[in-house]
Formats: sequence, structure tokens, C-alpha cells
Amino acid sequence: MAGPLQLSPVNATVVAVHTANGAHVGSLKKVGGTWKFKAMGYDAAGGMEPGHGPLTDQHNMQFDAPDAAEVSARLLGALGSTL
Repeated sequence: MAGPLQLSPVNATVVAVHTANGAHVGSLKKVGGTWKFKAMGYDAAGGMEPGHGPLTDQHNMQFDAPDAAEVSARLLGALGSTL
């Protein structure tokens, strides 16, 4: 997966996570003061599949803040990808 990941705020507690080419791969959600990554995939018909997609194994990874550099490094690093 090509990096770095791009973060787009949705509201005060949700930040969308997209690949460098714009594909939506999940969101960061603030839960009890901690930001958690929520993986997202899509089926063949384009329907959303929460907890799926290319970053499924990183679902629920926790972050202190929605920092694009840290999110990219940790999520993509867990894949063994280079930025």
C-alpha cells in the first residue's frame, strides 16, 4: 500500500483515513479519550464492510492523537510497508 496516509477530519471525534491515492481504508474514532483506528473495506458492489480492508489487522490500534505522520508510520509499518 502506498503511503503516506492522508487524514481528513469529519467531526470532533472522527477522522477519515485515506491512502495516498484517495482510497478510504478506515477512520480514527475518539473513544474515551483515546483515538482508535477502525478499519474499513468495501465489497465487490461497493458496500462498506467495517473491520475489513487492507488494514484489517490494525483494527483498534490506539493513538494519542490523529497525527498523519505517526498514523502512517504505525499502520503501514505494521504491514511491513515503506513510506
